[in-house]
Amino acid sequence: MKKYCLALDMVDDPKLIAEYERYHENVWPEIKQSLSDSGIQNMEIYRVQNRLIMIIETDENFSFETKKEMDNNNPKVQEWEQLMSKFQQQLPNSKPGEKWQLMDKVFSL
Repeated sequence: MKKYCLALDMVDDPKLIAEYERYHENVWPEIKQSLSDSGIQNMEIYRVQNRLIMIIETDENFSFETKKEMDNNNPKVQEWEQLMSKFQQQLPNSKPGEKWQLMDKVFSL
């Protein structure tokens, strides 16, 4: 199993943040299925102020490239991503169109 940590900023608006969290109380079943189908076995999202941190645990077959291709070919995932985009803003120095940015591990106990 591999573990990845990613970060993203939200639009700094308490109403939008609350709405985003409400959506994540009942993530669409198609989105959960697409995550599982890609090899993601566990996913957690944490928030402090308007910064989000996502931790994913994957099986050995997972790759970000395959996940992106699967997402691009899934209309329901595209609908979800479009909906979520109103809540999200890129981290500084992100590439165009890049939402979640992979973090580097700097310590492990």
